[in-house]
Amino acid sequence: MKSIKGYIIEAMVIVSSVMLSLYLGNINESFSNEDKKRNYLIDLSSTLEEDIKQIKNLIDVLNNSENLIIELQNDIDKNTSSLSFENIINNIIEIEVGFSFFPQDGIFNQMISTGAFELIRNQYLKNNLLEMYNHQIARNYATSIEIDNFNILFRGEPYEKFRIRFDYNLLDGEFYGKRKLISFDFDAKYYKSNSFYGLLSQAKLYSNMYKRLLNDILNSYQETLLLCKQEIDA
Repeated sequence: MKSIKGYIIEAMVIVSSVMLSLYLGNINESFSNEDKKRNYLIDLSSTLEEDIKQIKNLIDVLNNSENLIIELQNDIDKNTSSLSFENIINNIIEIEVGFSFFPQDGIFNQMISTGAFELIRNQYLKNNLLEMYNHQIARNYATSIEIDNFNILFRGEPYEKFRIRFDYNLLDGEFYGKRKLISFDFDAKYYKSNSFYGLLSQAKLYSNMYKRLLNDILNSYQETLLLCKQEIDA
């Protein structure tokens, strides 16, 4: 028959085994959570790099469009046009102010739903991610809707007035393909009109507005990418 001392030792061994098992389980869970967070951040870094490339390409498109608008308005301001009719029409169909930035937020949403977001140690990184995938997405969406509505007018009126016909190469261009001019009927009166000049000014204004927003987003993405890499290496 066991002594009281024996029972106490046996109980201590059982309790110690349970506590050790729980401790090791917590350690394993902690390592598992850290691995998940790290893998999410690696995937997030890849999507940030892709989005940064997309933003830079959009800014290039807007810069080119602004240069085309300036060239057209400078030509209109002259008494005698120095651009050929075909050059003018090609400039018009190459102006793009209706392209929008589409952020990839899938990985961020997964981090929120799985709790991996809360495991991020760097508070600046957490704040940046919340700003990017909430406030900046809302700003981008609202601005894009306004520009899209203007772009309908910008595409409709000049194409009608100059009777522009074009082909479309889906495989060319950085985003949605590229137009190729087929025919047009040049309207010199409309080209010199205040209506067309004002339309170009509006297009340039929207390009400036969206480019400013894209630059803000780009700065956030570049800083967040750096913070992600620091968190991964920590």
